[in-house]
Amino acid sequence: MDFNLLISQFLLGCFSIVLAELIRDFYHLAGHYWQPIQAFHTLHHKAYRRDLTMVSLEAYRKAQLYNDVPEAIAMTLITGAIAGLAQSYGFAIGCVYSLGFLVSALARSQGLLLQTDLTHKPGDLVEIPTRWTVNRTYHWRHHFDQGNSYYSGHFTIFDKLLGTSLSLKGKVVAVTGASGSMGRALIQQLSQQGAKVVALTTSDGLEFDTPTEVIRWHPGQENELGDRLKTVDILIINHGINVHGDRTPEAIQKSFEINTFSAWALAELFLSTVQKSEHKAIKELWINTSEAEVSPALSPLYELSKRTLGNLITLRRLDSPCIIRKLILGPFKSTLNPVGVMSPTWVAWAIVALARRDFRNIIVTVNPITYVAFPVKELLQSIYFRLFSRK
Repeated sequence: MDFNLLISQFLLGCFSIVLAELIRDFYHLAGHYWQPIQAFHTLHHKAYRRDLTMVSLEAYRKAQLYNDVPEAIAMTLITGAIAGLAQSYGFAIGCVYSLGFLVSALARSQGLLLQTDLTHKPGDLVEIPTRWTVNRTYHWRHHFDQGNSYYSGHFTIFDKLLGTSLSLKGKVVAVTGASGSMGRALIQQLSQQGAKVVALTTSDGLEFDTPTEVIRWHPGQENELGDRLKTVDILIINHGINVHGDRTPEAIQKSFEINTFSAWALAELFLSTVQKSEHKAIKELWINTSEAEVSPALSPLYELSKRTLGNLITLRRLDSPCIIRKLILGPFKSTLNPVGVMSPTWVAWAIVALARRDFRNIIVTVNPITYVAFPVKELLQSIYFRLFSRK
């Protein structure tokens, strides 16, 4: 066989496997909204307890027979039809792949090959949700966090396209720097997504258009927030200070105290609250480290303090007990940056939209260089930290 033809068939085969998974995800989505199969999919959800143990073997087998088997039949028939129409060996791989799911689903419906049900293995969650493929923790969220999200079965592409990789509905989300332009914009966007927002602020008499719990605190008093953070699902560290061109010892102290050490202390305090198995699936830390991590901000102390925080977070990510997202934001209009060119409302909307698609590095800027420079910097620095540091 011609080498180029072999490569093209191989690539078609890979595509057909992804296509089979997308068919499975679409069938899964239909199981939540299309009445003819909705009752059968409900059997699947009712078959598991919160630790993913079976309610009973009978309930499990019934769910496999009425939910997983029809799902695999749909995958097999559609991929087979596509392979037949395309008359391609490559596309036939997707059909064979789907047949494997059908055989294992039929076996599980008879109480056999239970070990093939990888995303429903019982026990504590030991990993954080993965980004590109579905692990137990990722799928656990579909059962016990928000049923109308996290639809993907193996590849997470479907959820990324739909914006269902993260559900904010009912989540308790705390935001520092709540009195600033970005803090207010984030609170508005989070509230629209159904989150229960907690505003952490140093200001008095702060009021919002949406129902928001307001807690006063000051940098250096992070430990006082310990009890409240135990019940917070997502902490967004957004506070900061910009001394602009000031380089006095006092300015240095203040910049690092607020932008670096306060944020780091708060981050560690929140991470220490990740204690239960389910916390690995639900809790998240978002940190606004800013575009200053990789480009000038025309404010040396702002750059130095934010860059230090960003480097520490990159290091901490290697062993984090929950998801950590970095917010890499360009110049938006605010008190810290009155000449900012972006609207904080639009930036906040983009942050939430990208988080719902499971972006771990959320870049929102008008500078195209940052979209290339930051991922390269983050990757190389992460590799360096992994090679030359240890727990």
